This record gives sequence, structure tokens and C-alpha cells, in this order.
Amino acid sequence: MWFRKRSDFYALLLAQAKKSEEGLFALCRFMEHPSPELGNSVEVIENEADDLRRNLINALNLTFITPFDREDVFSLSRAIDDMVDYAKSTVEEMMLFEVKSNTHLTTMARTLYDASQHITAAVSNLRKIKTPIQEHIIRAKKLENQMEHLYREALVDLFKHPDVVTVLKLREIYRHLSNAADRGDEAANILSDIVVKNA
Repeated sequence: MWFRKRSDFYALLLAQAKKSEEGLFALCRFMEHPSPELGNSVEVIENEADDLRRNLINALNLTFITPFDREDVFSLSRAIDDMVDYAKSTVEEMMLFEVKSNTHLTTMARTLYDASQHITAAVSNLRKIKTPIQEHIIRAKKLENQMEHLYREALVDLFKHPDVVTVLKLREIYRHLSNAADRGDEAANILSDIVVKNA
């Protein structure tokens, strides 16, 4: 009799988190030195992240028993993937609309990357619900709050700009980064729920 091999959802989620972190680091590099090559690297990483997401969904569809709630596995995977999706959207639109990087964009990208590192660290501690997990969750959430302040500051400066077209372009870019931060906050909340349910 053949037995279906059990999927390691901890490993699958960690692979996603690491890939998302890689994508956000690539976003930082692009913001510091915008170029088609660095922009393309973000797109390549996002495509790889999509493959990892599909692997997890396929495993979820083939598995009856998961280490924690199926909905939490699915939602955490989606939130992590969304972070790098928004990184790709940001880069695509900056290149398409010929938007130049600025201090606000580089700072926001760096904050997103920092948050992604804490999400990865929290996911890496999921298997045994180790003590540091809560610390990383709290830090990720604090960085999301920081991102909201950065977003508002960027908008305040932006609305002083005389060119309406520039305002419309940059506002959309800032919104993508803010949305990425929201997904990081969502991931942190899901991780917190998992800890409470499995403590």
C-alpha cells in the first residue's frame, strides 16, 4: 500500500517568507539604484514566490491534516506572497511611468524589508512556537505603524508638488508600498493567532 507523503507546511511557509524577504531586499536595491536590471530581478523573484505559493496550495489541497488551522496556513501564505506582489507592482509602475526614486521611497522600502525579516524570523519559530516568535511579531507590527507615518509624510510632501501628473503617479506608488506593509501586518496578526491557538 502506498502512503501519501506528508507535506511540511512549516518548511513551505518558511520558503515563502524567505523569498518574500529576498524580493523586498531587491526592491531596496532598486530604490537606491533604479535600473531595468534591478527592476527585472524583483520580477524574477516575485515569479519564484508565486511558484512557492502554488506549491503550498497544491499541498494544502492534497492534505487532510495540517499542523494548525487550514485557514491560517492559507491566509498566512497569501499575506506573505502579497508583500512581494506589491513590490513587483511598485517596480513595474515606476519603470512604466518613468518615476524616479526619492528619499521617501528608499526609506519605505527599507522599512518593508526590515518588517519582512521579522516575519521570516517568526515563521522560522513556528514549528515549536519558540519564545522569540512574539518578539518578532511585535517588531513587525511596530514597523507597519512606522510605515504608516512614512506614508503620510510622503503624501504631505507630494501634495506640495505643482505638477498634478507627478502627484498622481507617485501617490499610486506610495499606495503600493503602504499596501505591502498592510499585508505584513496581516501576516503578523495571523502568526499571533496561531501562537494563541497552539500555546
